Amino acid sequence: MTDALPTKAASKSDLRVSMVAAERSGDMLAALLLQGMRKTWPLLRASGIGGPQMDATGFVARWSCDELSVRGLVEALWRYRHINGIRKALIQDLLASPPDLYVGVDASDFNLPVERLLRQKGVPTVQLVCPSIWAWRPERVQKIRDSVDHVLCIYPFEPDLLAQHGIEGSFVGHPIADVIPLEPDRLKTRFQLGLPADATIVALLPGSRSSEAKALALPFLQAAQFMRQQRPELKFVLPTHALLMPVIDAAVAQTGMQSHVKVVMGRSHEVQAACDVALVASGTATLETALHKRPMVIAYKMQWLSWQIANRQRLLPWVGLPNILCNERLVPEFLQEQVQPKALAQAVMGWLDDPDAVNRIQERFTDLHHQLRQDMPTLATHAIQKVLAA
Repeated sequence: MTDALPTKAASKSDLRVSMVAAERSGDMLAALLLQGMRKTWPLLRASGIGGPQMDATGFVARWSCDELSVRGLVEALWRYRHINGIRKALIQDLLASPPDLYVGVDASDFNLPVERLLRQKGVPTVQLVCPSIWAWRPERVQKIRDSVDHVLCIYPFEPDLLAQHGIEGSFVGHPIADVIPLEPDRLKTRFQLGLPADATIVALLPGSRSSEAKALALPFLQAAQFMRQQRPELKFVLPTHALLMPVIDAAVAQTGMQSHVKVVMGRSHEVQAACDVALVASGTATLETALHKRPMVIAYKMQWLSWQIANRQRLLPWVGLPNILCNERLVPEFLQEQVQPKALAQAVMGWLDDPDAVNRIQERFTDLHHQLRQDMPTLATHAIQKVLAA
């Protein structure tokens, strides 16, 4: 940080925070952090860009996180003018009336430029979720070092990696590991969702972004159609949200699965707890499914040019978080042209045919859950206090 703040914000009860989350998973992370911070700063005022879970904590959102939610480099270019306009307006507001603290929640491409400018003006900057320099685009290290006072890391190996580049970071655990119970109650969640207690249930999670749903909803429903042909007794449940309903409804209608797929609004954690196996888009949902101790098949498909660019910059052989964090291919991954309904269906049914494999993966996922469960809101708040007191 180039200049000291005129007052010690760490000692104020009415801390004024600007926070930006750019998608629904970030909305959840930020909401949990805000809840933890309010225990230290009861009069905390937080505003910026967020979603419904942040709003529920008293956050004042000038823009919805859904306006920033894109997946893939080409898709980001298509919406660059709109997203950059939001960023310029946000920066203008923040420079005119600097907050006591800026917290960027994931979305490093959006947040790092904002953080860099604020840091130059003496505003402490914290990044929640380390940019995945260990997975792809390692050149971002310099941008992080120039932009951020402290990184709140959700994976245990990240602080040491950052320290090698002169960046301060703390492992605070993954908040999802705090939220999800160590032993999810399958029967209770089935009752809550109106699902039969004794059925074999397949969860379909084609993603929370529009681009993901457009790419994956139809092949996921086609895979369900194939599975049902092989095993008529299977039940399917698909969680989504209002913005994606037109895409989901179209895919359900096209496959003729209206009577066989239960579509629920939100409640993805309940769906993951209730299911026997999941077909899931790569992303945070794969970790959530792992923490619910459910076997899964991971799939992902994006615009062709985005994939070509991203794939060349990829540093790891896997894209799914369970495989990355356990450092081995625990669950199948199907990417791009591999996303074929029959192949997806056969991989999902493979779990149903191998209960020993399911038991083994549940043990690995339980170990992972213990490792990531660290009470993120409290640890993150303590780290922020140190940043503000520096």
